[in-house]
Amino acid sequence: PPPPPPPPPPPTAALLQGLSLAKIYDFATTVDIERIEFITEAERLNSALVDAGRDGSYGIGEGAAILGSIDRGMASDDLCTRMTAYTAAASDARMGGAPLPAMTNSGSGNQGIVATVPVTVAADYAGVDHERRVRALALSHAVALYAHAGLPVLSAFCAATTAAMGAAAGICLVLEGSYSAVERAVASMTGDVVGMVCDGAGCSCALKVSASANAAGRAALLSLAGRRVPGTNGLVHDDVDAAIRGIGRLGTEGMKQTDPEILSLMMAKQTV
Repeated sequence: PPPPPPPPPPPTAALLQGLSLAKIYDFATTVDIERIEFITEAERLNSALVDAGRDGSYGIGEGAAILGSIDRGMASDDLCTRMTAYTAAASDARMGGAPLPAMTNSGSGNQGIVATVPVTVAADYAGVDHERRVRALALSHAVALYAHAGLPVLSAFCAATTAAMGAAAGICLVLEGSYSAVERAVASMTGDVVGMVCDGAGCSCALKVSASANAAGRAALLSLAGRRVPGTNGLVHDDVDAAIRGIGRLGTEGMKQTDPEILSLMMAKQTV
């Protein structure tokens, strides 16, 4: 007999799956600002984690290591590097036990950090007004939720990468503002770090978080130059919403066997 059909998605996921990037952009850029002002709490909470992680006392200290490299002239003090370092620092603190809360996205503190910190760094860099900052953060978090809606709640798929699709959108709203810039950046993100595996929550999450934040920055800069990964390339699609749905399928169906293999590799360490 044929296999039973998959269960329907939960109501919230079904609602998100029925949206489009264009609808989300329209909402974030036109809704009364008072309705989304609450998103500043994400910046407040996750910026406190950045501050806690900058001295290297938590986790693997990746954020502090990058910032130290800037001070020693080993890394450039540019926008993408700052976004990478600050996002890593927040994850270092989050995963290293700092007694501070994080604003989550899709139920994950690290995803919330990725959807927040690169956007706030870009907003500081550009010196935008409060309204542009709030709308960019709202766009980032909403796109991150939309991109995650096709994924399982837990899987071998590292969803820092889908959160970074939101960050790429928010960065573009800060630096340029148009829907076409946002669309190009999100489309290019589907051809970059998606498919990175989750091997459990740990201090190495900072590396995955920083890689995702850096990818978001690069996608935004590519988009601001009027460029994007073409839809003929791999997982990318000319229709950005189709590309996002494909990422959900990859995480849901394509990586089913990855999770038990990761677990097997981790368990084998105990017998060595």
